[in-house]
Amino acid sequence: MRWELDWLGSRAGLTPDAVAIADAGTDQEWSYREVNDRAKAIAVWLGEKGVKKGDRVALLAPNGISYFDLLFACGKIGAIFVPLNWRLSLDELAYIIKDCEPRLLAFHSNFTKEVTMIWDEEDRCIQINGSRYGQLLDVTVGQLDAEKVAEEDPLAMIYTGGTTGKPKGAVLSHRAIIWNSISTIASWNLTNEDRTVTYLPLFHTGGLNALSIPILMAGGTVVLANDFTPESAIRNLIEHSCTIVLFVPTMHHMLVKSDLFQKTEFEDLKLFLSGGAPCPLEIYEAYKQKGIAFKEGYGLTEAGPNNFYIDPSEADVKRGSVGKPMLFHNIRILDETGIEVREDMVGELVIQGNHAFSYYWKNKNATEDTLKDGWLHTGDLAKRDKDGYYYIVGRKKEMIITGGENVFPLEIEHWLCSHPSIQEAAVIGVADDKWGEVVTSYIVLEEGAALSEGDVKQYCKQKLGSYKVPKNIYFISQMPKTHVGKIDKKLLKEMASKKKPVS
Repeated sequence: MRWELDWLGSRAGLTPDAVAIADAGTDQEWSYREVNDRAKAIAVWLGEKGVKKGDRVALLAPNGISYFDLLFACGKIGAIFVPLNWRLSLDELAYIIKDCEPRLLAFHSNFTKEVTMIWDEEDRCIQINGSRYGQLLDVTVGQLDAEKVAEEDPLAMIYTGGTTGKPKGAVLSHRAIIWNSISTIASWNLTNEDRTVTYLPLFHTGGLNALSIPILMAGGTVVLANDFTPESAIRNLIEHSCTIVLFVPTMHHMLVKSDLFQKTEFEDLKLFLSGGAPCPLEIYEAYKQKGIAFKEGYGLTEAGPNNFYIDPSEADVKRGSVGKPMLFHNIRILDETGIEVREDMVGELVIQGNHAFSYYWKNKNATEDTLKDGWLHTGDLAKRDKDGYYYIVGRKKEMIITGGENVFPLEIEHWLCSHPSIQEAAVIGVADDKWGEVVTSYIVLEEGAALSEGDVKQYCKQKLGSYKVPKNIYFISQMPKTHVGKIDKKLLKEMASKKKPVS
């Protein structure tokens, strides 16, 4: 293996005794030397089980050190790590297992029932919280005899959410994961003094690649946690002296609404980050009132997921902006003809850089639709202001055309969420014989709040043009979410087409 690809081994040589990973649930800690030794031991065992370069190794487990055991072990021998989304249905998991054809399946006992139902090869699976797995880690390994691994070789395969069809396996090379980390460290000024707590699931690129891998490469500490609550998050942030943390908007909303948040001083925390979906602007104000730095970013499984940087002081001025392109990345906004648009015009965001994925597993057509002439076409709509700051407007497929006018749902969602009585809002377009599509909104109210359709429409008219005001408004008790925590607009569209609100 080329030495520059085994950066964990190099980091273990530089800072062997520094704490690399901690588990908030068990209070265990592992140094860089220990993390590297664990990976080497697992790599040897994988080889003994017949895992070769290019073979897939799948994991079905809650957040824990086994993710790093297997990821780094696969990296050392050229295998491909496939983290499985345990939030999926049994049918969806079975589809992914069939699609990626793992040579070995590792699992946590929490998912014994699921594994029993979808995997019938006992000699090619292992329980990561069982005694057998622990015994494997006791093996002392010197120089690992492994096949030559190149930077373009696959390291991980992460399946996308699949809200518009079957999940697709995005293949991430050593090059992509390393360069995402290099650019993140350099652009965000991460150091070995940084500590984070990772609640985002490690089967998702946000949990694995947004902060965890970059902080480990920089020599900092990653604290692993499960079962997010505002109280547990605040406790872990304080107890582990965290300096930076990434949550999705739903987590931020829960956090800033909690009594404990209002009472707590975050002395060590330099920055709260938001990702996974556009963040309601009210969150910015909540952190500003506490005097806490906050910003949001943008990424996707296929690119990074880190692509932009914005200084927290600018984030307050440029609310809603994801900032400017990070080091080593190229970003453009194109119209439907492929021409770059002018400032303040909306077009498709396309990305170029060493952090981009290689291809979709066994899906040539999807790959060719996404990777064109060296650019990754995101399917997301964006604009750039006169100062060079980028704003995500929404998904290309979500843009609403009503009466010949283009409507971007995110603009309406931001305004709705600024109402003190509205907790969450989602805007979709619903087919209509007269208008082509009509703007339709689903709204979750704050506990104890009361609003009528007329109240919402009147509030929208204060800010929005008449054609943007939702014609249909449904109040629902809970917003449906995908398996990675994004609002499930596909389900909302299905329900709206039947003229039935989701409950």
